[in-house]
Amino acid sequence: MKVVLDTNVFVSGIFFAGPPYRILEAWRDGKVQLIISQEIADEYRRVVIELSKQYSIIDAVPILEYVTQNMELINAPVLSESVCTHPDDDKFIACAIAADCDIIVSGDKHLLKVSGYCGVQVLKPRVFVDKFLPLVL
Repeated sequence: MKVVLDTNVFVSGIFFAGPPYRILEAWRDGKVQLIISQEIADEYRRVVIELSKQYSIIDAVPILEYVTQNMELINAPVLSESVCTHPDDDKFIACAIAADCDIIVSGDKHLLKVSGYCGVQVLKPRVFVDKFLPLVL
């Protein structure tokens, strides 16, 4: 099962327990396939490095490098028109469409509002974990 994670879900999975962490565990165990574009990978890196300064007990850079090197990197062309209220969120929709991926996991209200666009569901982490992880574990 292919999945795109928004940055907050990805970062939460690295730094905290809970559903985002369970999604990263399922990926690590080969149960889900995480998809990223270069634009998403760049945002992951920027945010993780910034948070690593606040949570210096965790050296997240090696984790970040491992994760981003082992996710499927795809070429996601920019959407011809903005879909999300915050155009910066369009990269997640573009990535899912380019990868023929049906699910984005996000708690972002702007992404949640466009759930269903081009057949891409946007699900909160808890909903994804409860609905799909039991099927793959």
